[in-house]
Amino acid sequence: MQLMSKFWIILFHTYLSKIKTKSFIVTTLITVAILLALTNMSRIIDVFNKDDVKNILVIDETTQMFTPLKEQMKIIDKELQIKSFDGTVNEAEQAVEEGKYEGVLILAFNKENLPEATYKANSIADTGVSSGLESALQQIKTMLTAAQINLTMEQLAKLNEPVHFEKIALEKDAKTEEELDQARGLVYVLLFIIYFSVIMYATMIAMEVATEKSSRVMEILISSVSPVQQMFAKIVGIGLVSLTQLAIQLAVGYYSVKQNMSSMKGGFFDSFGFDNLPIMTIVYGVIFFLLGYFLYATLAAFLGSLVSRIEDVQQMITPMTMLVVAGFMIAMFGLGNPEASFIRITSFIPFFTPMIMFLRVGMLTIPVWEITLGIIILVGTIVVLGIFGARVYRGGVLMYGKSNSFKDIKKALHLGKK
Repeated sequence: MQLMSKFWIILFHTYLSKIKTKSFIVTTLITVAILLALTNMSRIIDVFNKDDVKNILVIDETTQMFTPLKEQMKIIDKELQIKSFDGTVNEAEQAVEEGKYEGVLILAFNKENLPEATYKANSIADTGVSSGLESALQQIKTMLTAAQINLTMEQLAKLNEPVHFEKIALEKDAKTEEELDQARGLVYVLLFIIYFSVIMYATMIAMEVATEKSSRVMEILISSVSPVQQMFAKIVGIGLVSLTQLAIQLAVGYYSVKQNMSSMKGGFFDSFGFDNLPIMTIVYGVIFFLLGYFLYATLAAFLGSLVSRIEDVQQMITPMTMLVVAGFMIAMFGLGNPEASFIRITSFIPFFTPMIMFLRVGMLTIPVWEITLGIIILVGTIVVLGIFGARVYRGGVLMYGKSNSFKDIKKALHLGKK
């Protein structure tokens, strides 16, 4: 009972001390601000673009294309205003250089009596302007070509009509194309959450242990509390810190997305499927996030116990970070081809399971036994790593001096037996 009370004392001390720090408060506020900015991006853009009308001079050497071009621009981009110019090209260029107009478009016919154009501006970095003008001219060229070969408008519309191509999954309970698109977007977001959280909070644990060792606080702690209790109390305590921060961020982000859903229709956010969040995808996301966190947190704790200086922490945990990065990169590849054999095999490798098995669960309808097996392998690895890590931690906290990287693990294990 007394041992458990010490465990809870360390846990809550770790949790409360971390959530009161300026870094926790500042990072939480910054990420919340970024989330609000992203979810309100369409409104922010509208505010800045309210009076952002671009005026383009048009020198129509054909005397035929200006009117149809103006009609096309009303359809393609209303913010691009074109104005006919009767002066010379040099006069138009001078007006552009003086900032009176965005650019000048020179229209002509080629040898086949089809439109061609030259666009001149102070800078061609804004591809939206040139792309809009090019799209409008492409439509005019299509209509002129159709007229030359005597195609009617109905025949032209039929020619440009996209082919009907329907995708039907024969597998029972397989996701539709729309469900796959929504799942892909949602999985993409949750993969980023898992990736950054595991790296950030696992590193925080290693830094916490190294900081205590460098200040010799550990010598006082191990006289009253076992190193193993310290390790798991810190893992759980910082885990609660991460969950607190994520809960705040997700609550704000989800609320903001719901409030701005109407302005996001037809845009980038449509693919995330926030209108109909699959409950099981969220449940598996939480499960694999927690298991992934405990896996890498345990690894980070005993790696942090091997160093005596904060400066050595990053070097020691670099291999762990590379594992997380490798898992994330494989998962990014799997978003486009989740049924690949390579993805299926790597989903059972415990250091990759949190991201890749979650990817498969979110994107595919896979047998329950595969999900269960992946979770069992992951839990088993956490237990083995916890037992091994506890032994290394027990000896590692007694080691001081310059770290000799992974050679110190053997020394820590030897000290842990005493």
